[in-house]
Formats: sequence, C-alpha cells, structure tokens
Amino acid sequence: MLRIVVCVSGGGTNLQAVLDAVDAGRITNVEIGAVISNNAGAKALTRAREHGIPGILMSPKEYADREAFNRAFTEEMVRLHPDLVVLAGFLVRIPPQMVEKFSGRIINIHPSLIPSFCGVGYYGIKVHEKVLERGVKVTGATVHFVNEGMDEGPIIAQRAVYVEDDDTPEILQRRVMEQAEWLLLPQAIDDIANGRLEVVDGHVRRREGRA
Repeated sequence: MLRIVVCVSGGGTNLQAVLDAVDAGRITNVEIGAVISNNAGAKALTRAREHGIPGILMSPKEYADREAFNRAFTEEMVRLHPDLVVLAGFLVRIPPQMVEKFSGRIINIHPSLIPSFCGVGYYGIKVHEKVLERGVKVTGATVHFVNEGMDEGPIIAQRAVYVEDDDTPEILQRRVMEQAEWLLLPQAIDDIANGRLEVVDGHVRRREGRA
C-alpha cells in the first residue's frame, strides 16, 4: 500500500480528482495519509476533512523566516513518512532538504507542456495568461518528478490540449484541468503505486511486462 501526502494551496480540484479516482477504483494500492496546505482558507482542507483525511496547515507566514519554515515543513513530512509526496497545485517551493530526503518520491502537476511556460513565475492562472499572450495553438499539462530545479525533474506523462480562438485564461485553465490534469495525475499515482514506472538515465519509462 502506497502512502501519499498531498500538498495543495487552493481549491483542491486536482486533489478531488485523486479522491474520486480512489473512490472509483481507478487508483489502487494507495492510502492518502494527509493533506497539507499553506492556506488556512483552502477548500482542499475541507475536501480532506470530508473524506476523513487529516488536514494540516503549514504556512511560511507562521515562522520567523523561510529557513525555519523549511526545517519545520521537512520535519512534519518526515513525521508523516509518506512513500510519495504529491504536489497538486502547491505554490510553495519545496525545501532543498525535503527534496534530498524524499528524492524520487515527490511528483508535481504543472499546467503546461514542460519545458514551455514553466519555471519561476509560471503557476496557476499566470501560465494560461502567458500561453494566450504568446499565441500558441497547443498547451496541456505535465506530471513530473521534483528535483532541486524548478519544473526540471524527469517527466512522467504529458497530455496536449488545443487552444481555442475565443479562450480566456479562465476558460483555458478549466479545459486544461478537465482534459489533462484530472486525468494525468490520478494515472501517474496509480502507475507509481502499482510499480509500472522506473527512472532510467534520467527518463521515466514503463516497466517491461507491466500494463
């Protein structure tokens, strides 16, 4: 049984997609141990409570400085002892010591086709604003492992989404969620939980002999 901790900053729609997939049996061999948010008003914490999952508030604003937060955040994650940390719209940079401690065990969902529209400053609705400003015709979402860089870890899966002529950032954001994020993240978690993926020479590959 794979024990996961999900980190979310806002409404938790990706968290809900994971919860729904677990309930429907599309994710198997998984236990959600906790949901962490840096935002006391995050709907994600309510979603967690409604599913009987502990919700934990960890905000940098509650600590004297970022180093104190990083230390406390890492200690809390160690206490929770997850097999996998899932960043599902988490807008706090993961502390370097946590990346090292949980190397190969942190994944993130990003609302673009990495390496496009990613890195510092590209998060949430801002990604979709930049996509429309640039005039690209295809965007999407990416699930990847987290390393010490920003959106630079090995890519697990991607799904493309077409940009329509009359899209607003909000409309495009919703379509990317529905057509990419809410499908990719549950599938990635299920693949990891059931041993279908491995990292070879910095690239994620499907294990031979596994569907």
